[in-house]
Amino acid sequence: MIEHFEFKIINILVFSLFVIRAISILFFLSHAFHFAMGQKRSTHDVVIYGGTSAALSAAIQVKRMGKTVVVVSPDLHLGGLTSSGLGWTDSGSKEAIGGIARNFYHRVWRYYQSVDSWKWQKMEDFGNRGQGSPAVDGEKRTMWIFEPHVAELIFDSWVAENELEVYRDEWLDREEGVEKKGELIKSITTLAGNTYEGKMFLDCTYEGDLMASSGISYFVGRESNSAYGESLGGVQIKNARHHQFAGKVDPFIVEGDPKSGLLARISGQSPGQEGEGDSKMQAYNFRLCLTQVEENRLPFSKPDSYDPSQYELLLRTLLQGQRTIFGKFDPIPNNKTDTNNCGPFSTDNIGMNYLYPEANYEKREEIILEHERYQKGYFYFLCNDPRVPEEIRTKMSSWGLARDEFKDNDNWPHQIYVREARRMVSDFVINELHLRGIKEIFRSVGMGSYNIDSHNVQRYVEKDEDGRSFVQNEGDIQVNPGGPYQISYDSLVPKTKECKNLLVPVCLSSSHVAFGSIRMEPVFMILAQSAATAAVLAIEAGVAVQEVEYARLRERLTSDGQVLEIKKQIRQTRGKGISVADLDGVVIDGQKVQFQGQWQESSSLRPFVGHSYWHDGNGGKGVRSVKFPFTAPNEGLHEVKVSFVASGNRAGKVRYEIEDEIGNNKLFVDQRKKGSKDSIWHSLGSFIFKKGHKYAVTLHNQDTEGFVIADAAQIIPLNP
Repeated sequence: MIEHFEFKIINILVFSLFVIRAISILFFLSHAFHFAMGQKRSTHDVVIYGGTSAALSAAIQVKRMGKTVVVVSPDLHLGGLTSSGLGWTDSGSKEAIGGIARNFYHRVWRYYQSVDSWKWQKMEDFGNRGQGSPAVDGEKRTMWIFEPHVAELIFDSWVAENELEVYRDEWLDREEGVEKKGELIKSITTLAGNTYEGKMFLDCTYEGDLMASSGISYFVGRESNSAYGESLGGVQIKNARHHQFAGKVDPFIVEGDPKSGLLARISGQSPGQEGEGDSKMQAYNFRLCLTQVEENRLPFSKPDSYDPSQYELLLRTLLQGQRTIFGKFDPIPNNKTDTNNCGPFSTDNIGMNYLYPEANYEKREEIILEHERYQKGYFYFLCNDPRVPEEIRTKMSSWGLARDEFKDNDNWPHQIYVREARRMVSDFVINELHLRGIKEIFRSVGMGSYNIDSHNVQRYVEKDEDGRSFVQNEGDIQVNPGGPYQISYDSLVPKTKECKNLLVPVCLSSSHVAFGSIRMEPVFMILAQSAATAAVLAIEAGVAVQEVEYARLRERLTSDGQVLEIKKQIRQTRGKGISVADLDGVVIDGQKVQFQGQWQESSSLRPFVGHSYWHDGNGGKGVRSVKFPFTAPNEGLHEVKVSFVASGNRAGKVRYEIEDEIGNNKLFVDQRKKGSKDSIWHSLGSFIFKKGHKYAVTLHNQDTEGFVIADAAQIIPLNP
């Protein structure tokens, strides 16, 4: 009986194991079947990786040229930064923007012509702010500032109208997802297991992931000045005049005590030598869409892991009187803003993004979340910390996130502002010398024109002549290249030996300095359209992207409305202005001028003194000022003049302040009216100074409507 019972138990166990095994096999087969069913393998003429504005511009162009195209986007929301908060378009000369990019801004204009588009503001109250002029636009009127959801709406309409095949939330397998045969990419595979074969590929990501995974040479960081003969490369201590601390702010937890340690957000490392290269990145942030409309305002909430000690340095700048924090609340339609970094301690999370370009997806997500926590904590601190001056707490508390933007992400932007990541290194690298016209550009496929612009890269401790420690920012560059410049096709293609069927219109072959100007959303759209055109021509001719016949490419780009050159007689930005040596008295210009807040350098309207003039971008009202300091050359009466070219878009009531021996003088000047001499010099009157004493002329943009211009000041002695 016992043996029979044991035999039955064994049979049951064997049968149970068989059932378990069968169930396991069935489960595996079922899982494998569903996994296989979820996988895709498709073939297209052109495969585009990325969901940016560049990716969609490229896809439209391929479709227009009669080829099949697929957009493989790691993002759920299309449009990149253009639809994620960057509604105040940085573009430079609008005349340099054509093709599909210009069509986007025309569609923005069309959208806002409807009264139904104005829910939180009257159309007439917003006026024609941010719109192109009829003389330049013709029938294709443009508008360059817009709400995030409007941009995404236009991008989604592009997809529908052009019947684009788009796959979202598809992340490239960066380790094994690029199949190459020799110098040709055959396919890319995503982490979901989907494979996309193609004849041509475009990397339209901000990070350059497809480029890097394809074995293409690239660079991360800042090249030294010696690498390409530049003047603005590498570490920039001397040029970092903007978004800088106004006074000498103590860096230590206990002021004056180095043993107490450094405050948060300050590096203890040396910034490096002037012009020396490094692997560090200009700061990232989120471009927030804020509003003061109560019904649409979401108050700033306390973020997870909030730590007020992270903002002690910010507090010290406020207690010293710095008031730049509202300087980049740039207005967009419906009483909203595109809010950007402004000042020495702002929304830029300086020094916290160095690892981002090369990091895996998980590490990048950690970096993004750190930036989000930092920026949310920044606004919460300004609204709620009792040590913050009351007028700032009250004013900041009147703002909040716009409830009707980014609805599926707690009203927070979907995309962090990756200002710079990898940059391809090809046989041709566009650099500062090309932008300034010192070296010639061949094979133009588009134009840029914005300032050479880098945000700060690091925050460090400096010492004055007395050995006192204070905080400094490093890396900021804001230099006008001298007008629109061409961008070569050669900067979009890799070295032939590395790949023959990939184009890179975003992380193109550029130095850090040149990329600082090129890295604007309209330019990315322009270059992507040109890259897509070249890809189709390469397919049709059966050649590598490096061998595309430029004459054919140029002909097609021109017929599609791309701007490849601007005649030199139109380009008034080249050359020098009036020489200071030719002027009487004391002239304050160039490096002698002191700026408070963010001012933009320009040289597009003549005449001007020196090499350029500056303007406030018609923004940051009340937080931007310019000081012209001088030492009185004589005893007694002096005439004070300021220079600017009058224009209809200037401010009509600009305040100047002059402290002389009688007292403080406040004067208001209409910058729309021409001056007395060469339409540039405007007299502020006569004032009494003491010889050898220090004085200043200060210009303010508070309570102004229109662009405020700052060029030079001239102090002329009237007594012998």
